[in-house]
Amino acid sequence: MNAILQKLSGANRTSLGRTNEVVAEILSSPSKFPALCDGLSSNDPVIRMRAADAIEKITVMRPELLAPYKRKLLALAVREAQIEVRWHLALMLPRLALTPRERAAAIDILFDYLRDRSSIVKTHAMQGLANLALKHPTLKAQIVPVVAELTEIGTAAMRARGRKLLPLLNRPSTTA
Repeated sequence: MNAILQKLSGANRTSLGRTNEVVAEILSSPSKFPALCDGLSSNDPVIRMRAADAIEKITVMRPELLAPYKRKLLALAVREAQIEVRWHLALMLPRLALTPRERAAAIDILFDYLRDRSSIVKTHAMQGLANLALKHPTLKAQIVPVVAELTEIGTAAMRARGRKLLPLLNRPSTTA
């Protein structure tokens, strides 16, 4: 096991362990990012969860680091069953530079996540769909009604997220 993943091991899924330390390390040395991405394939659910968390946090600031992993992330998002990984993938997918076909696949994945048993996965799927619509305003017609409906009928977390997302989604699109 590589040194990065070693820092993510141990304890259980109720703790982030040394994830924030790994985030800081990768941000200061992005060449270590591939070692972190290896954690998404780990047999250890704790490492998978913490790797997904660290990748998601890192790519808020450095989304370009995801580019070499686009196909892997799309494939993983389809087959991943672990809730903690799914909720991070829902936030990462919109950060990818997607072709129209890949974007359609990502939307299908996120719509599937809206049926997850986890409220967090569903809430993050809403956020992911909104992020895609904000990046690609032509998607608003498809996504805004879904977010609006979930804001009315979803879990408390989904309703709260929807109240934040709808004003952003309903802003007129501006062109540069």
